[in-house]
Amino acid sequence: MDEKAAPLSLTEAAAERIKTMIAKRGKPTAGIRIGVRSKGCSGLSYTLEFADETNEFDEVIEAHGVTVMLDPKATMFILGTEMDWVESKLQSGFVFRNPNEKGRCGCGESFHV
Repeated sequence: MDEKAAPLSLTEAAAERIKTMIAKRGKPTAGIRIGVRSKGCSGLSYTLEFADETNEFDEVIEAHGVTVMLDPKATMFILGTEMDWVESKLQSGFVFRNPNEKGRCGCGESFHV
């Protein structure tokens, strides 16, 4: 029987950054929750927040030693997405490589599917 593929994958760099963020938070944390919300010129923006517990309908992903919960309203927008952590001389941050994106605004803050 085939296991179903996770709707989101994490690189090791993203997982390490999440571990660091959770360690610096200084309180028990179940993981991080990823969602999307209406924002920006293209329509949708990714959201990340600490999760103190798993919600009943969250999609839970365990990868590289971290737990990520997907808000059920976000799942259809991010199926197949890879989450990475990228650092350069000018900026650092999480990068979402989403095969469902049809476009992204010029500033990179929002996307549409």
